[in-house]
Amino acid sequence: MLTKENLLNGSVLLVNKPLHWTSFDAVRKIRNTAQIKKVGHAGTLDPLATGVLIVCTGKYTKKINEYMGMPKEYTGTITLGATTPTYDLESEPTHMMPYSHITKQDVYNALPQFIGNISQVPPIYSAIKVKGQTAYNLARKGQHIVMEPRQVTIYAFEITAIEMPILTFNIICSTGTYIRSMAHDLGQALGCGGYLSSLCRTRIGEYTVSKCLGVDEIVAQINAAKVPNEL
Repeated sequence: MLTKENLLNGSVLLVNKPLHWTSFDAVRKIRNTAQIKKVGHAGTLDPLATGVLIVCTGKYTKKINEYMGMPKEYTGTITLGATTPTYDLESEPTHMMPYSHITKQDVYNALPQFIGNISQVPPIYSAIKVKGQTAYNLARKGQHIVMEPRQVTIYAFEITAIEMPILTFNIICSTGTYIRSMAHDLGQALGCGGYLSSLCRTRIGEYTVSKCLGVDEIVAQINAAKVPNEL
C-alpha cells in the first residue's frame, strides 16, 4: 500500500499497463494524480502491449536506467501469412502469403538463429531517433528510412503452442529488443511473412506481472495516501 511518506520520498510503482494505453499515458495519469513532477518509466511498451511497466517517482527516477538494463520476459502471439508496416496490428495486414505448407518442425527449426547475441533491425515505426527525429514520425510522412541494425541478446525463444497461422511464444531478452522485429523476422525466415498479434511483458528482472497493479488501483492508492499539493 502506498503511503504519504514513500510518495514524498519517491516510489517504484509496478503497473500492469492497459491495452491501448501508451506508456506515457500511464506516467501522465500517475503524475497528475500524485501531483509529482518527477515521474518516469523504465522501458516503453507499445499501445497494443500489456504487462509490466515500472514507473519511478521522485529520487527513484535515478534508478530508471538500472531497471531498463534488466532482462525482460514476454509472451504473446505471432500470426503467419502476412506482414504489416508496423510489424504489429497498429497497421493493417498486407502482402498476404500462403502458410499452409509450413510445418511445426519448420517453425522449430527456424528458432535457433534467433537465440543468443543477434543483430536486429528495429521497425521503422519506432521511437528511435533518425536525423534528429523519431523514426515513426518520418515513416508517417512517407520518408525513406534506413534503420541501423542493433546487437541484442535473446536468452530464450520458445514456441509454446502452434495453431496455424498463430504461434504462441515466450521470449527472454535484453533491453533494446523489439519483439515486433522478432515476429517479422521469424515470418521472413519461414518465407510466409508474420506479424506480432498480441504481447504481454510478464517480467522485468525480478518484477513479475503478478506483482503489478492496474492503473485504477494505483490511482486509488495515491488518492488514499492524501498526497499534499507541495510535492
